[in-house]
Amino acid sequence: MVLGLGDVYLGAPCAVPVDPRHRLLTSKYNPARTYTAEGTVGIGGVYMCIYGMDSPGGYQLVGRTLPIWNKFLKNPVFEQGEPWLLKFFDQVRYYEVTEAELTAQREAFREGRLSLKIEDSYFSLAEHEEFLAQNAASIAEFKTKQQAAFTREVALWQADEAEKVDAALQDKINSSPTDVDGHAITADISGNIWKLLVEPGQNVEPDQPLLIVEAMKMEFSVYADRAAKVSAIHCEPGKQVNAGDLLLVLEELILEELAD
Repeated sequence: MVLGLGDVYLGAPCAVPVDPRHRLLTSKYNPARTYTAEGTVGIGGVYMCIYGMDSPGGYQLVGRTLPIWNKFLKNPVFEQGEPWLLKFFDQVRYYEVTEAELTAQREAFREGRLSLKIEDSYFSLAEHEEFLAQNAASIAEFKTKQQAAFTREVALWQADEAEKVDAALQDKINSSPTDVDGHAITADISGNIWKLLVEPGQNVEPDQPLLIVEAMKMEFSVYADRAAKVSAIHCEPGKQVNAGDLLLVLEELILEELAD
């Protein structure tokens, strides 16, 4: 059942299974992906989302479906003037198809040659609460097992993260200025190199941005802490880096006073 819209972008639904025993529980990616294809279905927490456009994203991916944002308004299933497909309290069901079938259906849907099976229905909160009461024992049992499993999973993530932090600290030590010919610039956070703003041999000033790291759907600029020349670059756009990784090396600029 759709409980909200626009959770990610462009009318993306925030939906949960009506039966609590059908709700998957997971965490989002950190750092988030830099690319998620339009129409991708994902889960974050217990919420289902459909991406309305190509975009960054952190939901765990479970499949792909028809477009939910009608850019060209060719399909009459979209209400006139409303390019978003889903509305509050819509209930959604998925049906498994092959990749080839989905590709053909997505194209036909965009062009208005494929419609959806839409049925009028109602949702009674009183009946739903009665259902919850009648199945309280099995729902509680399910939630207990689910939370225990999720707690174990989080512990594994934390242990893995601790190992990464230790390794990053060791890398930072190994990449210290004593090991490189110049001043080492290292990553403060884990993420993806989005853009390099300098090149080898270029002179930079204090507080000049050197590169941009993308993490958690945000951009983090790395700045020069001194006047120097870029002597080496140890990262590439689109590549992932961990905290402590060596990004580039600056060579000190020495000004010599010339005697008469």
